[in-house]
Amino acid sequence: MPGVIEPLPVNEDLLFEVRTPLGWSVRAGRQQWLRISTIKHRTMAGKENEVRQVLRDPEQIRRSRKDAAVYLFYRPLRPGRWICAVAKQVDNGSGFLVTAYSTEAIKQGETVWRR
Repeated sequence: MPGVIEPLPVNEDLLFEVRTPLGWSVRAGRQQWLRISTIKHRTMAGKENEVRQVLRDPEQIRRSRKDAAVYLFYRPLRPGRWICAVAKQVDNGSGFLVTAYSTEAIKQGETVWRR
């Protein structure tokens, strides 16, 4: 269903799991990462380590204006560019990667954590 964010399927091979400064872990599956890096945001191909880093050590974290369980993790990629990893928290101890992309601007929304 378009617009619905689905959790990582149980049978999907885990690519990585990272603990965030918010105290919960984000999981990303191999097939999910393949969709992100080859279909949704091709510029992210080969940037799995950068996504892990932004989740582990972001510059700031904002809550989505559309879904209170979705968080946007930002870290500078290079001057004038940010890497953004979007994750959804599904319970107190875990969440999953929704998408990741590079951007020139940080989206509006409530800042929930800042370095």
